[in-house]
Amino acid sequence: MTTTPTADQSLDAWRAYASAHERLVRHLARETARETGLSDADYCVLEALQEVPGGRLRSRELRLALEWEKSRLSHQTRRMEQRGLLSREACEADGRSAEAVITEEGRQAYARARGVREASLRALVLDSLGPDRVAGLGESAELLGACLARAAAEDPQCRNALAEDD
Repeated sequence: MTTTPTADQSLDAWRAYASAHERLVRHLARETARETGLSDADYCVLEALQEVPGGRLRSRELRLALEWEKSRLSHQTRRMEQRGLLSREACEADGRSAEAVITEEGRQAYARARGVREASLRALVLDSLGPDRVAGLGESAELLGACLARAAAEDPQCRNALAEDD
């Protein structure tokens, strides 16, 4: 017989998950930086660019994909451009906005970092949880993601931030 958790038990479960998630994120960031020299922010930007055809996104699209503020993205892409991980170019479609474009050096750095992260995730999460729990984790993440998307769509501040021009 399955019992429904109490409100306190549910909150305790959430706190345990949130704590483990934060520790995992910090671990991955430290490990990635140590092994590749990329910061967590570097990795996030490179991943977003790597996942799109041509490896280029308008600044606004990249900002929305990362859910970052304009100033954070601007500072981050400037630093990454200085290190040769990406270039910032005029938008091919209209010439008014800028696009971030992953460089070959950025692709290679991302591939190294992804390998480090995937090995760590396999050892720390996937192998520890096993297939059934990983499947449940995926289902829970999809459900939570859909709830968060609806909440963002209903929140006037989120709508305003999404509508903000570059």
